Amino acid sequence: MAAEPTLLWTPQAWLGGWQRNVLLEVDSSGSWANINAGVAQPPAGAQVLAGALLPGLVNAHSHAFQRAFAGLAECRESGDDDFWGWRERMYQVALRITPAQLQAVAAQLYVELLAGGYTQVCEFHYLQHQPHGRAYADPLALSWALADAAEMAGIGATLMPVVYERAGFTQPQLKPEQCRFAADASYVWQAASRIGAAGKPLVNAGVALHSLRAARPESIAQLRRFCEGWNGPMHIHVAEQTAEVSDCLAATGMRPMQWLAGQGHLDARWQLVHATHSTQAEIEQVQASGAGVVICPSTEANLGDGLADIPAWLGAGVPMAIGSDSHVCRDWREELRWLEYGQRLHLRKRNVAARPGGSSAAELFNCACNAGGRAAGFASWGLRKGARADALVVDAADPALLGIPAEKLLDAMVFSSPSQPWRDVMVAGRWVIQNGQHAHADRIASGFADAMRALW
Repeated sequence: MAAEPTLLWTPQAWLGGWQRNVLLEVDSSGSWANINAGVAQPPAGAQVLAGALLPGLVNAHSHAFQRAFAGLAECRESGDDDFWGWRERMYQVALRITPAQLQAVAAQLYVELLAGGYTQVCEFHYLQHQPHGRAYADPLALSWALADAAEMAGIGATLMPVVYERAGFTQPQLKPEQCRFAADASYVWQAASRIGAAGKPLVNAGVALHSLRAARPESIAQLRRFCEGWNGPMHIHVAEQTAEVSDCLAATGMRPMQWLAGQGHLDARWQLVHATHSTQAEIEQVQASGAGVVICPSTEANLGDGLADIPAWLGAGVPMAIGSDSHVCRDWREELRWLEYGQRLHLRKRNVAARPGGSSAAELFNCACNAGGRAAGFASWGLRKGARADALVVDAADPALLGIPAEKLLDAMVFSSPSQPWRDVMVAGRWVIQNGQHAHADRIASGFADAMRALW
């Protein structure tokens, strides 16, 4: 017999904007069965929440193994330092990490992401093989390590194996330090099919292409053919660095997003990760295709990528999710803060993302919520009937929020730092963090520390 639905009552919940006295019902599948505002008193049997309620967000772009590298590339080792120098140092981790170490690192990351308000993570997964490039006995050993880490932490995960075939537009082979990444369209489609069929709780599958420089045009077309009639998400790094744009122009005569749109590849399943360097014409092409973008503000700042044209993307109505990419930050409040502050510094204006009469925090949060669910392959996301029952309870004792008027709570969460961990976090109708505590945090942290000592 199915379990009785769970009732939750909160004095305040974010239903696209703040609503008072909200009653939420969770069904036996872990989805929202009903959500009603204006319920003055909690009914008998309802769990009364200790703070305001928000939907959990999707972290739409993650390389979990890079959590082992966060904070370890902050010294300049030559006359100039940039993304390409960082990448060479990052390969030190990529070439050494084992499946067991990846699981330990990812589990720690996922607990941190939960504490930072993410309840689903999209793993852009290009570590496929043993350090020397040969396949594991089970070719998906590293994918299963990520899935097991997600299960340990209690977070949802969209695993996206990545097409990675060459070192650059004019470098048809991979470099020796990229041998673990080798995967063509057939490998990726078969891997995604296995992941999707595995029936692992809270795990679904997508596909990805590393970038135009790393995937051959014929492989991009082949993957698209494999995906005909399939509704899963398709992600690609695009236009992150100006050098990539220049190389694409030299090789194809077109800019990266222009090329993708011109080939007819883009549709509503596609997510263009970073999309840092764009023209208005490209933005209009992306908008017309129905594709979305994923901005990763803290990583793009850390790597010196540049600033995406946020006003133009918002103005065009392109779905815009957020990700934490290299995991120098693991909290969506800081990502939204960086997203807005970068524009303020660049444009010397305030409340750049806000609509007249609205706030930047509200605009960016709603964008990230709606677009993030789609980026992870969900038809619906947030505090709405039929969506998965994921939620965050605000810590009412957070010093940054004391005395804040109820209607300004989200603004203060984003723009009054530092951010405190969430009081409670729910994933699929189950509390995975309560009173600020994750049940397995100590054990997971111990495994992470052991993995870090072995790696470094």
